[in-house]
Order: sequence, then structure tokens, then C-alpha cells
Amino acid sequence: MDLHSLITEQRNPNTFDIDERSTLEIVTLINREDARVAPAVEAALDEIAALVDAAVNAISNGGRLIYVGAGTSGRLGVLDASECPPTFGIDPRRIVGVIAGGDPALRYPIEGVEDDAEQGVADMKALGVCAEDVVVGIAASGRTPYTLAAMRYARSVGAKVGCIVNNPHTDMEKAAHYPIVVLCGPEVITGSTRMKAGTAQKMVLNMISTATMIRLGKVYENLMVDVAPSNAKLRARAVGILCEITGVDAQQAQSALEAHGTVKAAAFALLTGADGEEARAALEASGGHLKRALQMYRKR
Repeated sequence: MDLHSLITEQRNPNTFDIDERSTLEIVTLINREDARVAPAVEAALDEIAALVDAAVNAISNGGRLIYVGAGTSGRLGVLDASECPPTFGIDPRRIVGVIAGGDPALRYPIEGVEDDAEQGVADMKALGVCAEDVVVGIAASGRTPYTLAAMRYARSVGAKVGCIVNNPHTDMEKAAHYPIVVLCGPEVITGSTRMKAGTAQKMVLNMISTATMIRLGKVYENLMVDVAPSNAKLRARAVGILCEITGVDAQQAQSALEAHGTVKAAAFALLTGADGEEARAALEASGGHLKRALQMYRKR
């Protein structure tokens, strides 16, 4: 394969002498290169928004958002997927991260797995990927065999397919309905795509998952009203969010949370005086959108 043709594999003229620089100069060079990432992501906002709309439609209709990748790209996809259930209270089956080599590859490099196209197909089949799903391949090169095969299989069964890549005119871009191409240039260290390319992928994944969750009604104003209070910090966060929305004190918020079970139901009850059954019915009628439920209730 001709790696030299890939932008992410070319030498960066700004860092030819990085091995002769002081520590401060090294981190300054890295910081300057990192500053190129956000504008590169900005150039792809239209494509990111289109993929978000597809993901919202999929999840709203019983489908899934599935990330797939190898190495750093796969780890970032798994990370983003795994953080959504506690943050937004979404069913972990609705947003899934798949990495070549499975869970052991999250911690250790496994030789050859990124080149195994057959396994990419097998992993999609094992997940039961279907037309209701959105599958997003992630790879800096845009050519990883495992990921490309997974994308092509997903498309063959009717799934909507996106990608996040850091090179132009790649096979993954061609295989995607929703290609996201973020061109942030050569890396500080040649080929170390865990750096700028990885940062770009993380930024895009943050946008995809967060915007999708907002569109699904898991955010009120800019508050995470579907946070899962599964530990002390998240329980405290839930109480704080409820105080912020309703203006009650922490003790009242805690009591309402215990009585109604969720931040949304507790907030609705506190703001309207409705009982628990009314709160649940209103939220269900609004598709889980707290603001919409309040507006509908007040118009009655």
C-alpha cells in the first residue's frame, strides 16, 4: 500500500527538528498543530449535522447508532458510546462501540486485526446490523480493511452508513452515505494518528453523540435531565440539576427525585403541581422532551 499518498502519513515541515527542541518548545509545537483541528472540524459541520439527523431518526425508530473502528479510532468510538448511558440515561443497546479485536484491544494492541476484513463483516453480523441502524466507520486513513468491510456490509443490509476520516477521496468516504472528512494535515510525529487525527475524531464523536442526545430530548436548556444517578457524584448532579430547573432547595429536590424516580418527572411535578402519573403521561406524550411536555401541559 502507498502510505505516502495519505496526508496523515506525510512529514510535517513545521516539526522537522522537534527532536532538537527544548521541552517547552516541543509542547508549543504540539499546541500550535492542535490549534488546526477545530477549524478543520468546523469545515465538516454540515456533514456532521446530517449524520446526527440520521442517528436521531434511527434511535427514535428502534434502531441503533453503531461506531466501528480499529486501534485508536476504535477505542475512541467505544469511549464515546460507553459514556452516553450514564450521562444521558440512554439504553446502552442504542449506542454501541465496536473495536477490531474486541474488548482486549481496548488495552493492548492485537496484531493484524485491523486488516481482517472478514472479521469486520462477522462482527456486524453478530450485532445483527439491519436497515434500522446507523453504522459509522472511524479511521484516520480512510482505508482500514476491517472498518471498510464492516461499513460495506452494513450498507448491503440497508443500514445508513457514515464515516469519520482524516484523508480525502478514500474508500471509506465512497462507501458512506454520510462521509465526514476532517483534514487537519500531517501529524507532529509522522504517522502518529492518535494525535491530531485522534483529537479531530474525538471532537466529531462528541458532537455526534451530544447533538443526538439533545435532539432526543435528553437535555433541558443545557442541563442533562436524563443523567443516570448511579453513583454519589451523579446523584449529587441530578439533585443540582433539579434545583437549577425548579428553584427548590436540595432537600426538596432530593425528596422529589425519590418520589418520582427521574429528574424529568420530578421537575415536571415540581413545576406544574402534577402528580406522578400525570408527569409520566405528559413526558410520554412529548416523546420524553421535558420542555415540550411543559408547553403542552400549560396549553391545556
